[in-house]
Parts: sequence; C-alpha cells; structure tokens
Amino acid sequence: MFPCSGDCLKVAAIQPSPGASRFMTLRIATFNAENLMQRFDFSGFRNELRRDRTLQMLDIRDKKHFEQLEQARIVAHTDDTMQLTALAIADTNADIICLQEVENLDALHAFEYGYLFKMIGSGYRHKYLAEGNDGRGIDVAVMTREETASGQEIEFVKMQSHAHLTYEAAGLYNDDLKRMGELPHERIFRRDCLEIDFRIGGKPMTFFVVHFKSMGNGRDGEDGRTYTMPIRQAEARATRQIIESRFGKGKTAGKRWMVCGDFNDYRSRIVVEGTHHSGYRFTPVNENASGFDPLLGGGFSESLVARRPEMDQWTLYHSRGPQEQHLCQLDYLLASPVLADRNPKAVPEIIRAGQPWRTPFPEGQEVDRYPRTGWDRPKSSDHCPVVVELNIV
Repeated sequence: MFPCSGDCLKVAAIQPSPGASRFMTLRIATFNAENLMQRFDFSGFRNELRRDRTLQMLDIRDKKHFEQLEQARIVAHTDDTMQLTALAIADTNADIICLQEVENLDALHAFEYGYLFKMIGSGYRHKYLAEGNDGRGIDVAVMTREETASGQEIEFVKMQSHAHLTYEAAGLYNDDLKRMGELPHERIFRRDCLEIDFRIGGKPMTFFVVHFKSMGNGRDGEDGRTYTMPIRQAEARATRQIIESRFGKGKTAGKRWMVCGDFNDYRSRIVVEGTHHSGYRFTPVNENASGFDPLLGGGFSESLVARRPEMDQWTLYHSRGPQEQHLCQLDYLLASPVLADRNPKAVPEIIRAGQPWRTPFPEGQEVDRYPRTGWDRPKSSDHCPVVVELNIV
C-alpha cells in the first residue's frame, strides 16, 4: 500500500459518500454515414442519371463491361471513404451513436471491425438494426459501447420497429398526401422509426431513430422541399404519436427520450453566394414551416443544436452550381423536456473535418480536414455527425 501524502488526503476528502447522488454523463451522436453498403449497384447501366460521373467519361461496350468498371470504381473509392467515415465517428467519442444509411448488420460489423476498431480499439461492440422500407435498402441503426466513459453500464432492454405503420392505421391520411398520390394503406415511414430502450447505469433511456423522406424533385410548380413536405410532416406526427403512445399522452415531458436522425428538412438555412475565386457571402434565411414542426410544437421536445449560434448550426452543404447553394441543418438531436431542462448548458458539437474542400465555411468556422479528403470526394459523408453530452439524472 502506497503512503498517502497531504494531496492524497485532500482528494479523499472531496470524494462523495457512498449514498451521495452522482451525475452520469452520456455522449449521444447521430450521423448519416451516406451509403454504408456491401453490395454493388448496377442500375446505372440502364439509367444514366444513376451512373457515376467517372463512368460517364468512358466508352462502355455492354453490361458486363459496365459491371466490371463499376466494381473497380467502388473498390477504389471505398477504402478512403470508410477511413474518413470512421475518423468522423471516432471524433464524436460517443457512447451511443444513431446511424442512417446502413445496409445491414453485416455491413456495420465489417465497417466497425475493419475501420473503427483500428482507430479506437474495442469500442462499439453492440449493434442494432431492423430492415425498414427504403427501396435502396438503407436502414437506420444504433451502435453502443458496453459502458459510458464514466463507467456506467449501457444495458440493452428492447427494440421495436415501426416500419409497418400505415397512414390509415395512424389516422394521418389527408388531402395533401392524396394529392401526392399516396394511398391510405401505404406505410408512413420511408425508412423506419426505430424505438430502442436502454438502461444507463440502471436509469431508463429511450431513443427514436429516424430518417425522414428526402426532398427530391419538385412537381406542379413546387420545389422539391415544398412538394415532399406533407410526407415528412406525416412521419413527424407518427413519431410523436409513437412517443405519446409509449409514455402516455401528457406524460412525455417527464420521461428520458430523444429523437435522433436525419430529418431531411430545416427551419432556416444559410444562403451562400459567390465562388471559391470571388469569395463567399453568407446570409441566414428563416423558413415559414418545416417537415418536423409537429415534433417541436407546444414544447413537445427541444432541438439541442438550436443552442448553437444561428450561423453555426449547419450539418450539410447543398449545391447545384453557384446559382443554388446553401448550408443547412438536416441532422437533429431532439431531447424530451426533462432531459433538456436538466442539461441547460449542454451544447452539441458538429464534426465537420470530413467535409470535402468544396464546402464553404463561414468566417471563423474553418477546420483542419482529415488527411486525403478531396475537393468533392473522398469525404466522410455529405452530412456532419452531431454529438451532445448529457447528464442522465
């Protein structure tokens, strides 16, 4: 036994008594990893709109030739991309990370073992995913450590997919959806609302992981965001119903839960004007409505990223040339009122070091990119991970 100095006695004096309460910190992240897939997609042979730009430059003779070139392209690009994706996840230092655009558990296991393990060692051993509704086979998933950095056990309790829920069953079918060609018996969620329960150091915590309908292309004189918004609003209303059903309507405020994921919509954006050569100008613009408003209305939850400065909330750069470019937040961590109230100083971090060099950063927000990040690709993802540290009390 080592002798105890005066400093040792001081440390011992401030240790909590066995019966004293202690905070349990939990780091929670969300990240759209952008096509974390195992299979090849050969649809570009018949649909040139889906053909990668590198293959557009080549004279392709037939389908077999196309498939050979596409396989070579994917293999050549994948290693750099996966390294950058893993670096972004490692930088979150999250205990629990909610992911979007994961093909299946096999892909997630291969990625975690082949890339994340080499960067952080034994980390996210536990992985959860349910097959959802997406036609491309991209699902939402969750990875967890065995315990938090503060040593609290992360215990899995149960998981439920809500991919089967229809407009009719939820009572959410309306004229806007009918106008879009949606039918009452069709499923609401374009991917899923994955409900997953844990105990963190014995305390219950529930996550609802989502990836809402993408904005897509416009129709009938409406831009893509406006045209597709009724579907995202239905997804948000359904998510709220699921939470209210789970905890009891009027009782959700006092429970520990979060909605995490890619909402594919925003309440404001930063319009970008200019070019790399002429310089950029950044102008914040507020929107009248968003697809996820039902999750915030009446103080139902709080968007934690909204605690960051207005110009520093973006998680994605959208561009269709110099005439159409903006920064916006698509990735969200919504906390229940009790979680938000008990963590008034918790401000999420946004990991932007995996963004490609073409992404314009407002003044003062520049970061050092990861090694081998390209002008457009490779990159960690088109989205940025978002992470917050909360006290679970």
